[in-house]
Amino acid sequence: MRITWTRLLLAALIFAHGPALARAPAVAHHEMVAAANPYAAEAGLAILQQGGGAIDAAIAVQLVLGLVEPQSSGIGGGAFLLYYAPVENGAPILTTVDGRETAPAGVTPLLFAGTPRTFEGYLEAVAGGRSVGTPGVIAMLALAHERYGRLPWGDLFAPAIRLAEDGFIVSPRLQYLADSDPLLRDFPAAKGYLFDQAGKALSAGTPLKNPAYAATLRAIQHHGPRAFYEGRIAKHMVRAVRQAPRHPGALSLDDLRAYRALERAPLCGVYRGREICGMGPPSSGGTTVLAMLKLLERFDLAAEQPMSPRALHLIVEAARLAYADRDRYVADPDKVMVPTAGLVDEQYLKARSALIDPARAMTTVAPGAPPGAPPRGAGITPEVPSTSHFVVVDKKGAVVSMTTSVESAFGSRLFVDGFFLNNQLTDFAFEPVADGAPVANRVEPGKRPRSSMSPTIVFDRDGRFELAVGSPGGNAIIGFVAKTLIGVLDWGLDIQAAIELPNFIAAGGPVTLEEGAPAGLAPALSALGHTVTTRRIASGLHGVMAVGEGRDRHLQGGADPRREGVAIGE
Repeated sequence: MRITWTRLLLAALIFAHGPALARAPAVAHHEMVAAANPYAAEAGLAILQQGGGAIDAAIAVQLVLGLVEPQSSGIGGGAFLLYYAPVENGAPILTTVDGRETAPAGVTPLLFAGTPRTFEGYLEAVAGGRSVGTPGVIAMLALAHERYGRLPWGDLFAPAIRLAEDGFIVSPRLQYLADSDPLLRDFPAAKGYLFDQAGKALSAGTPLKNPAYAATLRAIQHHGPRAFYEGRIAKHMVRAVRQAPRHPGALSLDDLRAYRALERAPLCGVYRGREICGMGPPSSGGTTVLAMLKLLERFDLAAEQPMSPRALHLIVEAARLAYADRDRYVADPDKVMVPTAGLVDEQYLKARSALIDPARAMTTVAPGAPPGAPPRGAGITPEVPSTSHFVVVDKKGAVVSMTTSVESAFGSRLFVDGFFLNNQLTDFAFEPVADGAPVANRVEPGKRPRSSMSPTIVFDRDGRFELAVGSPGGNAIIGFVAKTLIGVLDWGLDIQAAIELPNFIAAGGPVTLEEGAPAGLAPALSALGHTVTTRRIASGLHGVMAVGEGRDRHLQGGADPRREGVAIGE
């Protein structure tokens, strides 16, 4: 692994100083990886330079992320992958692969019923085995590789195995999140891995080896996904969940054997002449990002200064409308009827857009009635921002935009065979009924919880790849991605500048602005009728865009200065 100390130092400085440390976009002429950790980006680029394609590199990136950024994603979690290839077997390909976790067969809709809507209540729901869903990442990567990979499966494991055996350098963010986590010390395996004998989190700069993770990866490398879903590793996962020190769960060997990743059609729509493509349900990302953009299309955002009070007011109002529909209607389409087409219907969204007053905030925002929508109760879930996103573009023009997660930081906190198990079941609605109607996103056996993950690919007016982006951030992911798309498509910013625009959250409650937002923004929004708060907002946007024409056409990459990522290429 040819990670450089310069890149590690840059990552540390970025994490320490946050979004004030502005950067120019990275530039490459043939291939590029943008990911949340330099080790992972280097691994992906190495695979590309060995002749691998975007799918091959994505597998290497994910396996390394699970080692060096275990608080965010890993093989004990799930993911959504959006893939585009301009020519694959004689025709262009645009598809998605759903690696979302599923609820074990032994759960009931009352799994989290009665949980207090407090931070403490959420932590209690997360901790231990009850929150663990059947992991989907390995099955998803295997399916993507089977259909679209170029290099042999086993070759893609080498970077992560080597790092796990030789050791990697603990990053500032890993130290900070381990030290500040209120649950990790209660779980002996996790504590033994990430803390010293005095109970302090391993310091940034400490070399850390993970031979158990290397052994796990070697088994999957040689025997394929079956080694994960059956046999020794599967038994260890089930035992950890069912014998968890807090809240034993229902995961079984049958659940693991039955898991299947699914290839699904992408969800696409047009915004200002570009085709915007994302992930359909069970992610709410594709429908809600597209709905936000379509709600805004009647307004001339290009005439506004980036992040002006008027522009932000319009974006916030569109977000409030789109999130209201998301909360009521989006869930696993294989288990409940989701009005996917209705949520992005042109005429429906034109009518919803008429509710936006450029001069005043709406006093209340209710879900609409999109075409085909059944009666539903709104289901709110306490999604948290511990996820990761990366983008790969290979020299043949194939693109992967992939968002991956164990849900909260370090997932359930159960550490098994070198990796953390997810807590994705807390992405279900805690109460199965609301407003006298069943909640679409209620817990059910075999069901995939709703997600906000929003891997996105944009095509220009000529149908060429223009941009790929995504982010972590819980339910704020949708807003982060929409902000970045508006920055590029409406305000003409480069990908790095669009990522660095101040973040804001408007998912139904007060508008939350990122610390460091323009000084006059909060009072201006308040004057328009918004309730405004300010705090640190940790996105993790990563993106790549194609720029220029003919022989001057090249790639620009952006990495979020709020995290430790980089964009690199050749």
